[in-house]
Amino acid sequence: MEDFFARVEARAHAWPPGRRDLHWLVVPDEALAREYLYEPYRILAGQPGLYPVQPRWMHITVLHAGPQDSASPAEIDQLVTEVTKRAADIAPYELTLSRPDIGNAVIESKGHPGAPHRALWEMTWQAQRKVVGDRWPRIPAASYPHLTHAYAGAEGHLADRGMLKVLLSDLPGGPVRVPVTALTLVAEWHDRREIVWDVLAEVPLAG
Repeated sequence: MEDFFARVEARAHAWPPGRRDLHWLVVPDEALAREYLYEPYRILAGQPGLYPVQPRWMHITVLHAGPQDSASPAEIDQLVTEVTKRAADIAPYELTLSRPDIGNAVIESKGHPGAPHRALWEMTWQAQRKVVGDRWPRIPAASYPHLTHAYAGAEGHLADRGMLKVLLSDLPGGPVRVPVTALTLVAEWHDRREIVWDVLAEVPLAG
């Protein structure tokens, strides 16, 4: 598998290790994540070349905004205010995550339905543009709901995708329903092994 972290460091709008970037996330309940998303696939995510995502750090990215230090505290407050105002018209919903897929750089579960997730992506993007204009790019450029179980790292070549698929075929686990009731604004960073964050705000979906 390919090194996921090398990818994000090398892309046009790079995200280097240690830099805190603002992200809007859907964060599943940690107990749900542990029981249904982490434990069934622990042996899979822990294979050589992979870095497993711990339950407390499992997430579904809605929008990768910009570096925290490129926004003033007042602008971050404005972002929260704008998203809160718009989220008042969006109803909570339920996202169903599939069993994991073995990708080229990650092991991830894809979700459906996609339309409510894209509505959150579009809403947070429009709120961001109102506050900071075009200062930050739109990341991702196209959006689908997904949750990552493991990232391939610098030794990702040790993770054989064929053998991972064989291992996955023998593991239990089925679709997982995740209630989506809020958006979480975080300052998120990585160390080329793990993605972690500090929570800045919680915004309920109140429609």
